[in-house]
Amino acid sequence: MAIAFGLTAVDMLVLAIAAFAGGAFGASIGALPAFCFTGFMVLIGEAGNVVSESFVGGSPDVISGAAGGYGAGIVGPLAFGPVFGPHVAFAGGVAAAAYAAKYDGMYEPDDGDYHPAKDIAYALGTRPDVLAVGGVFGILGMAIRQTSGGLGVPIDPPAAGVILTAVIARLVFGYPVIGRARGSGLLDMSPFESGKMRSGEEVATDGGMAAERPAVEPWLPHQYKWTHVAMLGLITGILGAYIFAKTGSLFLPFGISAASLLFLNLGVEKFPVTHHMTLPSTFVASMAMTDGASVLVALGLGAFFGILGALFGEVYQRIFYAHSDTHFDPPAASIITTTLILGILALAGVFTTSAAVPLP
Repeated sequence: MAIAFGLTAVDMLVLAIAAFAGGAFGASIGALPAFCFTGFMVLIGEAGNVVSESFVGGSPDVISGAAGGYGAGIVGPLAFGPVFGPHVAFAGGVAAAAYAAKYDGMYEPDDGDYHPAKDIAYALGTRPDVLAVGGVFGILGMAIRQTSGGLGVPIDPPAAGVILTAVIARLVFGYPVIGRARGSGLLDMSPFESGKMRSGEEVATDGGMAAERPAVEPWLPHQYKWTHVAMLGLITGILGAYIFAKTGSLFLPFGISAASLLFLNLGVEKFPVTHHMTLPSTFVASMAMTDGASVLVALGLGAFFGILGALFGEVYQRIFYAHSDTHFDPPAASIITTTLILGILALAGVFTTSAAVPLP
């Protein structure tokens, strides 16, 4: 018998089991490496979709919609599903890191480091309890994604899963949701710039250890100044829109951004994070060109939404990441905001389509 959102009870059970495994695997290899695999799956799948369309008469200069919703071919079930969907594998890795830092004692923070629960590049290995936490949060992330998409909430469903699971992990494991501002306010990064450190009882970690930490911990120490992130959003927004115009793929720019984080994970200094800039720029280019806009107009809109994505990401990192103790993903929060704007524009009739943003 069909139940909520067109899924049978068996379908939901299969998704839950697969999501448990996906979340646990994301915890095992680490949240950031798992997200890199998301990028690889998108690149492989979207490249295959574009090539396939070319063989059946498609043109790279024609809006083909190769991605098809949240991904045709392997993209939907693998990259955005229970295998490497960020709401499953990445979310499971983030929650498991929060659990391990608080209860497991496997972390030994060094002087000057951020809170160990923020180390999402760290593979957590094979501890059954840690992997079980990742699995449970993988199921939770999948449930949020399915509910958000099924109800037609006009936001990106995987991003909703990433953010809500991160907040729930903070609440469940006893971390502050926002944290205490140590400068002139939550948006103030000057304590970090001046080298101010926490001290005394303020830095006592959950295992009873104490080590100095920066008073404010920006998500990316090389990517937090307003003008810098705006410029990055401008150029990556243009590139996202251009790639869509030439391929018709809604997710290829996102895949490039996500897969490129392998270099960040490997320690390449000052490597930028851009998927919250390329995704909305691709979506808005699709929406505009579907309505007959030129490539030039699409590039302009892509640049604008790239900047929006960059600035929203910076706002969220300053409020929710820099003062607390676990990872809160600024790109996912930014994607929720920009896709909500795009969804509202579609609902208002400004655009006739909404790319991959679900509508009620």
